[in-house]
Amino acid sequence: MIAFFKTDQGMVRRNNEDNGGVFFNSAGNCLAIVADGMGGHNAGEVASQIAVSSIREEWCAVEKEFTPDQAEKWLRTQITAVNEKIFKHSQTHKECDGMGTTIVAAICTPLFATVVNIGDSRCYLLNENGFKQITEDHSLVNELIKTGQISREDAELHPRKNVLLKTVGTESVMDMDITTITFEEGDKLLLCSDGLSNKVSNDEMATILNDGTEVSEKTTTLIGLANKYGGEDNISLAIIEACIESRCEEC
Repeated sequence: MIAFFKTDQGMVRRNNEDNGGVFFNSAGNCLAIVADGMGGHNAGEVASQIAVSSIREEWCAVEKEFTPDQAEKWLRTQITAVNEKIFKHSQTHKECDGMGTTIVAAICTPLFATVVNIGDSRCYLLNENGFKQITEDHSLVNELIKTGQISREDAELHPRKNVLLKTVGTESVMDMDITTITFEEGDKLLLCSDGLSNKVSNDEMATILNDGTEVSEKTTTLIGLANKYGGEDNISLAIIEACIESRCEEC
């Protein structure tokens, strides 16, 4: 596998509340994470940092190959623990009251990828069948779309577009979506915060993922495009390509 993570403050925000990374463990498998923090007084930065550092620490201790069931169980356990940690931190640090973060993460092996998400950070898959979003946004506008109250076109301009129905750390208990997919040589996963998905179209993402450049260059191109279109939000993304070669930050 080849994997690369990149984050950018964007053109408007004063600080970057996103966090993430891509990490190999000793079993040779890769974990990718993107977390988009939220909360006043830069507390979102605290929430996303707690999430990524906590999950990375546990991932680096994994020394065995996972089955899909084991990968799903591991992610569920880690996200539940992180939710509790962030919630407790917000309760004991007044300046962090109400902070939380979205999370999208993927365990990638030579046979499969297991993806978890909470919030509106997304995971896309590019394979021989095309390019598609494989996570579902936990947002108000997505619920309105699903119930037929607004169209996807209306959602782009909806005044409550940024309202999330699920996040990590804002409640003592939360649930998450987890799915496992086949991940074969040549397939690519794109994990991103809404700073990218709100600005760059699916067609543009697919074109860049297919353009033959290095994975690291693709991340730079995608962030540059989001900034060209306004860059009103922080922008973070991870790209993982299934191949024989392995290039990723080691634990």
